[in-house]
Amino acid sequence: MRLPTDHPERLALAGEVHARPPEPIDTPARATHLALLVDAGERERERLHLTELCERHGVTPPAVGATHFRAVLGGLRLKWERHGEFSSYTFFADGAQGAVFDAPAVATLPQGWLAAIPGATMAALHGTVLRLGAQEPMPDPQTLTAIFGGHAVVGSEVAEGAGLAFTDFQVHADGYGRVLLLDRRLTRNQAGRMMQRLFEIEAYRMMALLALPIARRQSPRLLVIERSLASLTDGIGSANHDAQRDEALLHDLTRLAAETESGLSASQFRFGACSAYADLVTARIAELRERRIPGLQTIDEFMTRRFRPAVATCLTVSQRLHDLSERISQASGLLRTRVEIARERQNQDLLASMDRRARLQLRLQQTVEGLSVAAIAYYVAGLIGYGAKAFEAAGLPLDPDLATGVAVPFVALAVYLALRKARRRLHRDTDD
Repeated sequence: MRLPTDHPERLALAGEVHARPPEPIDTPARATHLALLVDAGERERERLHLTELCERHGVTPPAVGATHFRAVLGGLRLKWERHGEFSSYTFFADGAQGAVFDAPAVATLPQGWLAAIPGATMAALHGTVLRLGAQEPMPDPQTLTAIFGGHAVVGSEVAEGAGLAFTDFQVHADGYGRVLLLDRRLTRNQAGRMMQRLFEIEAYRMMALLALPIARRQSPRLLVIERSLASLTDGIGSANHDAQRDEALLHDLTRLAAETESGLSASQFRFGACSAYADLVTARIAELRERRIPGLQTIDEFMTRRFRPAVATCLTVSQRLHDLSERISQASGLLRTRVEIARERQNQDLLASMDRRARLQLRLQQTVEGLSVAAIAYYVAGLIGYGAKAFEAAGLPLDPDLATGVAVPFVALAVYLALRKARRRLHRDTDD
């Protein structure tokens, strides 16, 4: 039956789990793996460089925008993958020649092509797959040490005993690490998966450890900031403070916050990538399904003792940065609270002072109103006296002095009531 319209990304997402299968390996075989940190600006140059190699062998090059590519270049098989921030190249060649690592797979590449690959090398390994008969004993520790240039070797049975894997996690004089896979009863696909996992463990380990130099640089800086913050916090808790001192404390806290945020922005991508790559290392080791070989550390034990402490250091520094940012924020909040309390106290003092001035003004106003009543009554009484004199001159029997004296109380009362009414109306208009 016909389905509804597909989501635009359905087929791409469904094919993602099949996008990068491991390369099957026939025993014996040789492989070389490179992981290079590539800037975004070099991606196109990387594709063109790979295209050049393909054209030499008459092979169709990778398409623009491709993230993985496989090709057969004469007697050499190439697998190229573009990851988030690095690219990996794996070369496979059948057969084994001479000593275990004497004839690497990349020996047949054109002169100078390998050195001209864009990017910075993070991991480079030669891997060899050899047959080990079911009844044949594994190489003794002396032989393994000789194969790996005198370095201490770690290893274990892998794929539940179907093979044995050995490495030393060292960079040898030729610039490559070494991985040896002994095939007891591995299928072609199992051998390819085991070799890919061993290569990826080293590549992801190195990518994770890119955060370690940052963590080491950040640690002394964090210690200074933590001490400064402790001192500033003591200053905030001090009972003796004033506005000028609080302003200086706030300035110092702002400086510490800026330094901390600068450290966070400069390191958090790398620390986050460290955690992600470390998880991939753990997952790839688990997929090996290791079983101990007496007298040798397993790869998981080696990583537990040597790699995971470095990852823990990076994650601890990252957590310290976040904790420090939060503590500075809390200290700033405390200081702002104290400043606000001091400001509110000043505002209360200001309001109290304004209230006192208002009461004084009211008293002064009341005094002025009393004087105003007397003055207005005096002038009105004077007008009444002039009017009485006018009536007396006109022949009316009216004593001006008596009329003025009788009018004074009534005039004073009328003026007082008029002023009181005006004041009440003014207060009512103000309240509205």
